[in-house]
Amino acid sequence: MTQKSRIHKKSKAWMNEHVNDHYVQKAKAEGWRSRAVFKLMEIDDKDHLLKPGMAVVDLGAAPGSWCQYAVKRIQPGGRLFALDLLEMTPMHGVEFIQGDFREDEVLRRLEEALAGRAVDLVLSDMAPNMSGIAMSDQARVAHLAELTLEFCRDHLKPGGNLLVKVFQGSDYQELLKAVKEAFASVAVRKPAASRDRSAETYLLARGKR
Repeated sequence: MTQKSRIHKKSKAWMNEHVNDHYVQKAKAEGWRSRAVFKLMEIDDKDHLLKPGMAVVDLGAAPGSWCQYAVKRIQPGGRLFALDLLEMTPMHGVEFIQGDFREDEVLRRLEEALAGRAVDLVLSDMAPNMSGIAMSDQARVAHLAELTLEFCRDHLKPGGNLLVKVFQGSDYQELLKAVKEAFASVAVRKPAASRDRSAETYLLARGKR
């Protein structure tokens, strides 16, 4: 079998699984933009992250299911700032910036939108385009998580919280150590909607030092 045939077979299997996925069907039935909403929903139910009046930043927001859920939970008085490289259909109550989080100009635009307001919670479900090479993908996800942590150092208020997607791999322990140094407590969450075979987990960090 050629590499092209293997890739085609793999993508066809993924598509079949995706279409038949319980969470995909549930998201469609309930009007959510993607199945990812159930990951945030489960964590919020357990850990009570989102509260009225909060300023929240959602990194890697597209297509917007986390925004859909979060924007309702932070009212009245809350503000939600979303950022993604991809386009996102506008949503009431969400201030969206399209651009690459790794670029200074994009971060500057986000800082301008914040207008000096300290952030209560940073959400990051960011992931790079996956190459299928585990070591490379893990390193790229770890890099995005490191940038998210850097953003938290600059913009998250003292005592603020972070929920960030990470992959368990060679960089995981080093990243976990850095998060523990920046926050009072860190817990690991693996929501039911995360596929079993996926290496993704979420670090829930509370109480920025």
